[in-house]
Amino acid sequence: MIPEHRQRFNAAFSPASYQEMLADIDRQLPGQLDFRVAETPVFIPAVLRDKLIAAGESIIEVIEQPNFKELTEGSIPAHQRVPNEDQHPEFLTFDFAVCRDAAGELEPQLIEMQGFPSLYAFQSWLPTVFKQHYPIADTVSPFLATLDFQGYQERMRQFILGGESAENVILLELFPEQQKTRIDFALSKTLWGIEAICLTKVQRQGRALFYEKNGELIKIKRIYNRVIFDELARYPELDLQFNLTDDVDVTWVGHPNWFFRISKYTLPLLHGPFVPPSYYLHQLAAYPEDLENYVLKPLFSFAGAGVRLHITAEELAALPDKHNYLLQRKVAYEPVVQSPDGLVKCEIRLLYIWPKGEAKPQLLTGLSRLSRGEMIGVDFNKDKDWVGGTTPLFER
Repeated sequence: MIPEHRQRFNAAFSPASYQEMLADIDRQLPGQLDFRVAETPVFIPAVLRDKLIAAGESIIEVIEQPNFKELTEGSIPAHQRVPNEDQHPEFLTFDFAVCRDAAGELEPQLIEMQGFPSLYAFQSWLPTVFKQHYPIADTVSPFLATLDFQGYQERMRQFILGGESAENVILLELFPEQQKTRIDFALSKTLWGIEAICLTKVQRQGRALFYEKNGELIKIKRIYNRVIFDELARYPELDLQFNLTDDVDVTWVGHPNWFFRISKYTLPLLHGPFVPPSYYLHQLAAYPEDLENYVLKPLFSFAGAGVRLHITAEELAALPDKHNYLLQRKVAYEPVVQSPDGLVKCEIRLLYIWPKGEAKPQLLTGLSRLSRGEMIGVDFNKDKDWVGGTTPLFER
């Protein structure tokens, strides 16, 4: 999207250089990369960068409303409500499709959002790998609020640790060694010193939580939470000493309730030029006549599960649980990333943190995903190249 950067990168690119980069990642983090990294970064021009920032700020204004918790109470299933919720989300991530407006200018359109951590370690590290293998100028940067890699890591370390010793802070996940995102866990340990601990390994003594390290029980004071209830529900027979809904003496870094509050459930509350209209399905007295321009999304699912791109009024009317769905107007992704054999579509995810005691969230960096399929996800991009996860590099 910035022609001079794209031309320089593509001139240096070859399938062999891409394989060398992947081999370098595996040398540094053996066996940890379990998802497709795209062949290229995405170069974001200043005009689009500023629209992305403005779009994010307009969403944050809604989240800051005094009645936001009241509006989103219905998002939290009663059996999954966690005690001791804080006043605001500590993580915000917003996914935008890159589109064109009526004047032909590039613009973002909101696709998804979550109050849950993304790949905050990996996305800060991946740009350094690209830069080691390709000619990338200093006039673009992955960072939006910090000057450099070191500044980002210090900001995140202070935020995650919250003044505690790293051994008393854990990254909590379910079977972390099996997760496709485990490379991010490995980097979280390398960069911030925190261990990834499986929920099944957490021990409870009264209101206190512990994990075992080198034969010693270590008290857990802060939990950087990466457990998703949807996944946990797939294992009803787990023998757990600690359930997420227990009232225990820990501080959550990313309280689990915000996973539900900041989600597809929030989309119908948002309005503006960068937000396609969304509606709670059960509140519609009549369905839009142009249903071909809408997508049906389950309110309580993640990773694209259950999304239906092609629907009819008859199918909607037959749904027995309409309160669990929303209709969102489709957006037209504009293929803008020049690959060796054509243009590719992309999404940009903005990654924020909002530490306790700070007045506003801070936009730190981003994530990008490239697609040649009907949707962005892996299932729609099998056996294709120049697709997958990558880094946006923003014009300074």
